[in-house]
Amino acid sequence: MLSDLTLTGAPIWVDLGTTDIDGAAAFYKGVFGWDFEKGGEEVGGYGMFQIDGKAAAGGMAVTPEMGATGGPSWSLYFCTPDADATAKKVEQAGGRTLFEPMDVLDYGRMAGFADAAGVAFSVWQPGQNKGLDVVNVPGGLIWTELYTPDIEAGAAFYDAVFGWKTIAQPFEGGSYTMVYPGSGTADDMFGGLWPLDQDPVEQEAGVYWMPYFQVADIDAVVEKARTTGGTVRAERMDLAGVGAFAKLADPHGAKFALMQPEPQQG
Repeated sequence: MLSDLTLTGAPIWVDLGTTDIDGAAAFYKGVFGWDFEKGGEEVGGYGMFQIDGKAAAGGMAVTPEMGATGGPSWSLYFCTPDADATAKKVEQAGGRTLFEPMDVLDYGRMAGFADAAGVAFSVWQPGQNKGLDVVNVPGGLIWTELYTPDIEAGAAFYDAVFGWKTIAQPFEGGSYTMVYPGSGTADDMFGGLWPLDQDPVEQEAGVYWMPYFQVADIDAVVEKARTTGGTVRAERMDLAGVGAFAKLADPHGAKFALMQPEPQQG
C-alpha cells in the first residue's frame, strides 16, 4: 500500500474535477465522511476534502469541456522533484503534454500529461504542499490502478518517465503487474497495471487511472453510495490475503474504487 509519498513517481495527490462540486461534496461526505473546504479566488475555488482537518483529496468545479477526460473524473498526481524535466521525459517516451508545468502560488508546481496509450495523469513538484495528509486509513487513498491495452508498453513508459519497477503477482488464471518507485523497495508498492481487454467493466470506460479509497465496512459504503445517487460498477469481490473490493461511480460519473483490507495478523 502507499508508503513514502515523496519518492519520485509515487502517488502524492488525487483530486476530483466535477460539474457539481457542492453535490459531490455532499455525496462524498456521506460515503467517506469527508468535509469539503472550498478555496478562495486565488486558487480558482479549488478546495480540499478533509478528514479531521487533514487533506484526503482535492476538488474543484469544472465544465464538461475542461480536463483531459472531458467530464467529471478523479485524477492522480505522481511526485516529481522537477516537473519540467519530467515533461521532457514524457515527450521522449512517446507521451504528450496536456498542460505545461506551472506554479501554483508557493504550494508547488504541476503539469498534466497523457501517456503513450492516451491515459491522462499529472505530476506534483512539492512546495509548501507536501502531498496528501491522509492515506491507508478509512477515507484515504490506498491503491491505484491503470487500465491500458498493453501492460508491457505501459510499464516501459512509466519506467522511462519515473523509474518505476514492476513485480508480477500470480493468481489463479493469470498474474497482476504491480508497480513501485525505483528509488524505493517492494514495500512501497502503490498500484497495479491491468489489461483493458480482460476487464469487461472497464472496456466501456476506456483507458484511465483509477484511485482506490480505503473503507472499514465495504458493504455499508456500497449501499450508502447506491442510495445517494452513485452507481455500483462492480459488486464486492474478495481476494484472499488482500481484502474486499468494489468499483463505483459518483452521481456525476467520476469513477473510483473501494478497498477493505484484510485485518493484519498478529
